[in-house]
Amino acid sequence: MYRNTYIEINIDNLQHNVKEIIKKYPEYDYYFAVVKGNAYGHSYKVAKYLIESGINYFAVSSLEEGICLRKDGITIPILCLEPIDIKYLEECIEHNITITVHDYEYYQELIKKEISKPLKVHIKIDTGFCRLGLYDKNIVKEVVEGLKQKHNIILEGIFTHFATDGIYDKSWDNQMEKFKELTSQIDLKQIPIVHLAKSQTILNHEKIPFSNGVRLGIITYGYNTTPKPLPKGFLNTLRKWKRNYYNKKNNISKTTTDVNIDLKPAFSLYSEVIQIKKIKKGSFVGYGRIYEAKEDMYVAIIPIGYADGFNRKNKGREIVINNKRYPLIGFVNMGMLIAKVDETVHMHDKVTLIGETIPMTEYAQYLGTSVYEGSCMFNNWVPRVLKKGGKVVEIDEL
Repeated sequence: MYRNTYIEINIDNLQHNVKEIIKKYPEYDYYFAVVKGNAYGHSYKVAKYLIESGINYFAVSSLEEGICLRKDGITIPILCLEPIDIKYLEECIEHNITITVHDYEYYQELIKKEISKPLKVHIKIDTGFCRLGLYDKNIVKEVVEGLKQKHNIILEGIFTHFATDGIYDKSWDNQMEKFKELTSQIDLKQIPIVHLAKSQTILNHEKIPFSNGVRLGIITYGYNTTPKPLPKGFLNTLRKWKRNYYNKKNNISKTTTDVNIDLKPAFSLYSEVIQIKKIKKGSFVGYGRIYEAKEDMYVAIIPIGYADGFNRKNKGREIVINNKRYPLIGFVNMGMLIAKVDETVHMHDKVTLIGETIPMTEYAQYLGTSVYEGSCMFNNWVPRVLKKGGKVVEIDEL
């Protein structure tokens, strides 16, 4: 690393999360770790450590991601959730990447191809997300039967994706009924892997009896996005009553929001102070002279900016130096920002931008986004420092 700005990944926390999930939900045969988007911004290098904790399948969003894992020595199955162009089937076979059949025309192209060696396939069902997937039960039946008859095609799995957690709406129930309808003409028992649950639905709903796989996304990385219980008080009691009445009236499935599971975030973002200076009252800071010093004060220059993925909307939020919070007052270019500090801050002091003292949830909330997007914002040239047992075990950098 040529600049002391980096993302630290706590491998112990990741492994703890996987073990906690499997311990709490041991009924599944297949635990898919979703590692798309550079493992939600954490680094593909975490994959080998997730396997140690009990993960036995990976899910990615592109062939490039799957090949990246293979080149890093990953040998367990990898499912590409998004369609891969038919012309790259040989690459899928070569790297043992499981493909998704999501569309009837795609299926027709596939069965016309000569498949040289075994190729695993999962079928995506669209139950109401209106994204990818088959959405006619007669077509589902035809595709299942056709794939089973195709030489060197192994129909290994079938899945769908829920649009909501289904805690305060009917969406989850509607999608479950739709899945049953769309698969009513096939025998699900003849398909080895049925995976429907995702991070939040595994927490909030009872296990779907006929499923034996679960896709673990954001909870792998330490976040439970279940809505927090409302605080005590008359108005919130009334809100709870209205919610319960709505759920009962609309026959919404019983869900759990008070989930007792110990998840630990693994993502931290650090930098350092590269210059301290005292500026006079009336001085202006940064491009556009957007910040005016109201008194004589100290500022710290920190080497990270929007080109790294640290959005300019962060202006005004706080960072932590020496266990004390300081406000960001400006970005001075795409790779540097300025914080208002005091005389206790010195050159090379460590700066926490996201971490234990400033959680990712706080960071995402300030930007008006989610922890999903928050962790994926940072460019791959920001090094990922993987630590286990407090020691650096690997550095993922360009």
